[in-house]
Amino acid sequence: MALQDLTPQLRTRLSRMERAVGWFVFLATALLLFGFGYYIYQKAQSKGWFKIKAQFHTFLQSSSGLKVGDNVYMMGFPVGTITSVEPLKPKDPHNVEVEFEIVDPFFRYLWTDGYLKVNPADFLGTRQLEVTRGTNGYELVLTQPVSIHTLDDARRLMADEPDHWQLAQEILDSRTNVLFLPYTPLEEVFSQTNAALLARADLPSNSIYIYNQSVNRHRVVASWDGRYRHYKIFRPGDDTAWIHAVETPPLSDQLQTMVLQVQTALPNVLALTNRLNLVLDNAAQAASNVNLTLVETRPVLTNLAVVTAQLREPGGPALWVLGTNGNAQLQGALTNVNGLLTNVNILAANTDTNLTALLINLADITGNLNAQVQANSNMLSGISKIVVDTDDFVQGLKRLFRSAFRKENAAAGRTNAPPPDLRPPRER
Repeated sequence: MALQDLTPQLRTRLSRMERAVGWFVFLATALLLFGFGYYIYQKAQSKGWFKIKAQFHTFLQSSSGLKVGDNVYMMGFPVGTITSVEPLKPKDPHNVEVEFEIVDPFFRYLWTDGYLKVNPADFLGTRQLEVTRGTNGYELVLTQPVSIHTLDDARRLMADEPDHWQLAQEILDSRTNVLFLPYTPLEEVFSQTNAALLARADLPSNSIYIYNQSVNRHRVVASWDGRYRHYKIFRPGDDTAWIHAVETPPLSDQLQTMVLQVQTALPNVLALTNRLNLVLDNAAQAASNVNLTLVETRPVLTNLAVVTAQLREPGGPALWVLGTNGNAQLQGALTNVNGLLTNVNILAANTDTNLTALLINLADITGNLNAQVQANSNMLSGISKIVVDTDDFVQGLKRLFRSAFRKENAAAGRTNAPPPDLRPPRER
């Protein structure tokens, strides 16, 4: 049935339904497009499509275990991916060139004192790249535009935009001594205090590399070149930054080296086992000899046990020293010594008694003598006179005997005189 055959009411309802269906289709399509766009945005954000990426390259001895698309790690975080693994030309000193990209902000952790490590990832030969964060030196890449200017142009830029411009190179003198380091503000370089240092600088074409720290590009524009000691300006899409690599041999190579070492050491191990067997045989023989020795020393140990048992009995040591009759003899000797000590005690008691009586009698004599002396006062003078007379008598006898002996010596001297010499004068 044609539309013209419908009543006006039906045509009105149909047009309303068509508009509702159209709006529904339009909203569904809009929601579908919005969801698809949001998915693409989230995917791009997770993949880092909107982040700045820094391109790096390094040289390795082997590409074993590495492939394009593998993650690059820093401090355990995935910070980039490998973009290229290519062999180099036959005459090139390196074997393999690996290129990879690091997303922002992780490439700002890479300084000149950092490096790239190639570590084994599993036991199947897979390896992974890991970059280390730097703590000293200069940043490997910059997002601030670097430019070359003469000294006059640099002074003019410094005057137009103060506190914005810094060095992008090391300034050396003719003896390669460093005068100024990168990141030094131009105000410090051109100051009056450093005029003498700047005059000594060795600057080719009287130009310096500088950059504006207030300007940031959404891409990496320069990388540090250690050969020339300045930041090299990137050509967009045509250059990468170099980073030093420390390569660990693949796990398979390490296992092969270990197997070779084991094979080399195996003869020595076998020789050692032979020596161990010989030592064990000698030890077994020594143990057998010790067993025989113990069997032979068993009677000695039995006798020693008997002897120690006898020594533990009362009087055992005396019985061993004095013999079987020594105990009786020792008992008799002790009895005699006891009687002797008793007699000595009695003798000492009698001696003490006699000595006491003697002392008493001596005291009586001295007491009587004292009494007589006290009763007769002339006794001391008489005794003194007797002593004086006796002394005179003795002195007289001494003189008498001395004179008598002197005469005898004189007579003897005359008798013993030599005879006169009767020889003639010539013979004398």
